[in-house]
Amino acid sequence: QDGTGMITNSFTLLQAEEHGQEAAGHEAAADAAGGGLDLQGMLMHHLTDGSELEFFGWSLHLPQWDPIHIGSFAIDFSPTKHVVFLLLAAVASLVLFLTIARGVTNQDPTKAPGGLANALEALILYFRDEVVRPNIGHGADAYTPLILTLFFFILFMNLFGLIPFGATATGNLSVTAALALVTLVVVEVSGMRALGAKGYARTIFFIPPGMSFFWKVVMLVVMTPVELMGKMAKPFALAIRLFANMTAGHTLVLSLLGIIFMFGTMTLGRWPIAGLSVGMSVAVMCLEVFVAFLQAYIFAMLTAVFLGLIRHAH
Repeated sequence: QDGTGMITNSFTLLQAEEHGQEAAGHEAAADAAGGGLDLQGMLMHHLTDGSELEFFGWSLHLPQWDPIHIGSFAIDFSPTKHVVFLLLAAVASLVLFLTIARGVTNQDPTKAPGGLANALEALILYFRDEVVRPNIGHGADAYTPLILTLFFFILFMNLFGLIPFGATATGNLSVTAALALVTLVVVEVSGMRALGAKGYARTIFFIPPGMSFFWKVVMLVVMTPVELMGKMAKPFALAIRLFANMTAGHTLVLSLLGIIFMFGTMTLGRWPIAGLSVGMSVAVMCLEVFVAFLQAYIFAMLTAVFLGLIRHAH
């Protein structure tokens, strides 16, 4: 993912205390592996959230605030690594589109925008005409800003994890679950508004017409839990899909780079193994760029699909 700082950070893990374990524990694990590197510790240190940012071996410790207590619940608003990059993704999205919107507003309305504005206009029109309108149907244009916001916000979070010393906020299940929860609320509220109270209730308590009273009761008892699970399964699938794909790709890149230390002492020699490891890592990194766009697109597209399904429940 970010090989520039990974090697330095890996050896730092062997010297420092990590998650309550002494450095000797990491060294013992590395010696047991026979490769001089605690690969598991390095992977977990890089993939999981933390309270510090790292640059070329230098660490910036983020402030830690006292949690706010609401009844028996304690809410910690202290910034973490993933929170920082999540906010950076939001700022990047705002700066990009506010800058382009201002430029388009100030230009001659008889001329088409050029450069980046022209490329983004083509992308926006593609989402509106090929993703939002076909899947949502009547009134779809009102949901275009939501779908575009999800796409670009997730895309920036995915891409920030591919730069040196970056972190992938979408590799955090809490982030993807929050995005999926937003989608669930929007979908269900849109269904209520489009179908009305009675029509929305039929998406949960469905009884086919023409059945006897006994079979109506049976259908309600059997199908109501199934319909409710179906509603919950959609956001669950959105959250797990995005989280798993982003985590798996980064784990693979880091594991391939770790091969250098795990097998670099073999008779074959360190340099051939290093060349093979770096070459495979570069190939996976190229694939990861594609996956970053693909997963953002899939999340946005499925949100549009779910909106269309509930707004046109028939």
